[in-house]
Amino acid sequence: MTVQEWLGKENQIGIDIWENKYCYENETFDEWLDRVSGGSKDLRQLIIDKKFLPGGRILSNRGLDKLGNKITLSNCYVVSQPEDNIESIFEAATKLARTYSYGGGCGIDISKLSPRGSKVNNTAKVTSGAVSFMELYSLVTGLIGQNGRRGALMISIDCDHPDLEEFIGIKSDLEKVTKANISIKITSDFMQAVNNKEKFMLTFTRKETKEVITKEVDAYEIFNKICRMNWDFAEPGMLFWDRIENWNLLSGYEDFKYAGVNPCAEEPLPAGGSCLLGSTNLAVFVKMDAQGKLYFDFIGFNDTVRKSVIALNELLDEGLPLHPLEEQRKSVSEWRQIGLGIFGLADMLIKLGIRYGSKESMLLCDQIAKAMVNSALEQSSLLAKEFGTFPKYNIDNTFKSNYFYTCTNPETKALVSRYGLRNSQLLTVAPTGSLSTMLGVSGGIEPIYATHYERKTESLHGKDVYYNVYTPIVKEYLDKNNLDDVADLPEYFITAQTLDYKERIHMQAVWQQYIDASISSTVNVPNDFTVEKVEDLYTYAWENGLKGVTIYRDGCARAGILTTQDRKDITEAVENADTEEEIEELLRGYILKVEDDDVIGKRAKLTTGCGTLYCLAFFDLITGDLRETFFPISEGGCQYNIQAISRLVSLNARGGVALEDITKQLKKCGGCKSYTDRAKRIGDTSPGTSCASAVGNSLNKMHKEMLEMLNLVEINKDKVDEIRKKIKPNIVENDWMDYEDTANSCGINCSDCSVETCKSNKNESIKNLCPECKGEVYFSGGCVTCPHCGYSKCD
Repeated sequence: MTVQEWLGKENQIGIDIWENKYCYENETFDEWLDRVSGGSKDLRQLIIDKKFLPGGRILSNRGLDKLGNKITLSNCYVVSQPEDNIESIFEAATKLARTYSYGGGCGIDISKLSPRGSKVNNTAKVTSGAVSFMELYSLVTGLIGQNGRRGALMISIDCDHPDLEEFIGIKSDLEKVTKANISIKITSDFMQAVNNKEKFMLTFTRKETKEVITKEVDAYEIFNKICRMNWDFAEPGMLFWDRIENWNLLSGYEDFKYAGVNPCAEEPLPAGGSCLLGSTNLAVFVKMDAQGKLYFDFIGFNDTVRKSVIALNELLDEGLPLHPLEEQRKSVSEWRQIGLGIFGLADMLIKLGIRYGSKESMLLCDQIAKAMVNSALEQSSLLAKEFGTFPKYNIDNTFKSNYFYTCTNPETKALVSRYGLRNSQLLTVAPTGSLSTMLGVSGGIEPIYATHYERKTESLHGKDVYYNVYTPIVKEYLDKNNLDDVADLPEYFITAQTLDYKERIHMQAVWQQYIDASISSTVNVPNDFTVEKVEDLYTYAWENGLKGVTIYRDGCARAGILTTQDRKDITEAVENADTEEEIEELLRGYILKVEDDDVIGKRAKLTTGCGTLYCLAFFDLITGDLRETFFPISEGGCQYNIQAISRLVSLNARGGVALEDITKQLKKCGGCKSYTDRAKRIGDTSPGTSCASAVGNSLNKMHKEMLEMLNLVEINKDKVDEIRKKIKPNIVENDWMDYEDTANSCGINCSDCSVETCKSNKNESIKNLCPECKGEVYFSGGCVTCPHCGYSKCD
């Protein structure tokens, strides 16, 4: 078998991911299967059938230790909490560095570190505080390479730590702690104080000096600050710590304590804890019966869960001596955590014709999750019968667990009572960004993010390669039903941006009921999502028993932080460029700011099927390039659609897309009935078959006239220095110019073209760009994921 046969010849993105991330030195697909399966026929077949995939570190690293490579099979770790002394603080940094060098991501909790201003017995007199050391850990994370990657880090802190407010605001500076996710361990006491608008005490006792530092705060004000940071910067996330500690298999073990969570927050772990990840693909279990009715194959699913638990336990044993640190080898040996999860949930529901978030979807997922936990526990118990329980296992402590008692059926309880358990932790839901993209299905428990993507990549091939594709499940449906437009999709093709956030919380709550670890989760919300709604979302998540959640608001201030070069680098590169072409290439992916003095306007009056449309275009005074457009329309038609065309044309023009390419797309739009009707009836319409194509024709004409007027038909190479000076100060995020300031250039009174609509453009933001392929990324499952090349920041 070849990888093309496995993934499909048309799945170029998936093939690229396999070749660039998981294939070792040009091995064939069969050789890769042999290496990753480790001789297990069951695991090999599960992979071929796309029913189960081990985690990324396993797919890329398994077997390479035999070649002398220092690798790990675990995706994630939590290192011991640093104690409140300088030696322990820097020892923790060393542990992070060593773990990163083997390919693992880390979580670290800084709650034991003294707050700012605490007395210390050295020349400093007082400490700089817990938050000050976050930059150290972030720096280490950015320094240690992992075969083209950088380490992934989660930093957490208790909600009653006196440095809490400083922690909340640390990432409002986009240049600080850039290599870490951050989360707050929220207690139920804090949330109760928030709901009751009560005071909340922050407190810390230094072991060395016995000094007690306290600070009384308004709980709601603190909560509001957290939510405002989430609204604008997508962090810090919230970890509902009481739920994490009390809803798992180990809640009855007095000698067990979680030390933190992994970078994507789906794995709460003890000090030195590690977790082997693997996920089942729910989409492949949709079958058709003899009557042509679709159903979920529970028998096949349960069989896959059992075989996956066996495979992960074999991998745990194989990987035990490969962990970078002794504390990791000890912890894994004693507790034997594995993390079996899911992906393809959204695809499964779409195949069954069920809308994500509906009551029907909740009921089905409840049944699947319950079957999953019982099959996993039963198989772990059978492994305990054959190989022994995990060393720390105690039957009485296990049966004290409310999670175990609630989620298991009588058969499972009887089996565990007889043989015990091989694993202390079994289920989780990781983001699966690269894995799900490779197979062409949705990640984790997330809905599909969008119906289609358009992009170009250079980095994977060394040349321009275009990926202009629908999300696979969407393309499959369109092709099968001979449809051309996503507008014709059924209502159950819901996306992350259109899903009601409460339904998204409900879905996560259903799965969290049966997942003993946690769920990596990002709720994507639209740009107009308010801070008040953020507050409601987090409160609702806590009330519904989630263990953690983050949000990402489209267009928030965090946008743009993933670009391959920062603004200073770009500015310096522009200064050193020799030609206009070099400057344009360097600015790719950046949005130019438009100042009144930089542009000159032209106006065209168009007659369309919707009435009179003014085409206002503003061109750069030096280069003659299009920079801004406004299309006010006097009557009829869909004003918002025309406004959308104007915004997108402007954004593309200032982002470096050639006008020729923009107008080519506009003129490809199909004919409009009202447009052709008027052309036949009155015959006064402007050239074109729709408003979009008429605008495209008009922009081309005005651009040609502008070049002639500015004598720029042939670019004067001597003007490069002027161009450089002009562009240099304009490397900024979107700053739409005020329409009132341009009224004199176009000669139209602002009241005729909806000044408020024009002003509303000011709040648009630069898009997030993938550092590998330059495509637009999205936030999913707690991670940054690129649907175009498979890049995942936390995977």
